[in-house]
Amino acid sequence: MFQQIEDLAHLSVGRGCGFAAIAILTFVVGLSFDMELALRCGGLLAMLVCLVLLLKAWNAHNTPYRHTELWLMIPKASRPPAGGVAQDMISRCLREAYIYFAVHAAWMAAGMLALSVLIGLFPPERVW
Repeated sequence: MFQQIEDLAHLSVGRGCGFAAIAILTFVVGLSFDMELALRCGGLLAMLVCLVLLLKAWNAHNTPYRHTELWLMIPKASRPPAGGVAQDMISRCLREAYIYFAVHAAWMAAGMLALSVLIGLFPPERVW
């Protein structure tokens, strides 16, 4: 039962991060005329996603379990007993999922920012 809840937590948080990634990718493609600027903005937006995920992980224990998407995704027959057990289980699974995706967002931000610095050090020649 716990493994199923963990999997659903990763699905729930991953779906939200996927929508954020689509928005960031669209923004980066819109700025693709200047790759240094595009990568810098993409890195900063990925850092913002990381920050939001860390704040949500920090506040996961205070969020009522009945108000989470994860609680709605769990089949009624597989739900943990209502009360303290459900609150602890749901908040722990969500906290782990938030931190997992925050680490990945941080790596993406670091990669994009490193590439923008590298491009800034060796700017391409402009032929106009």
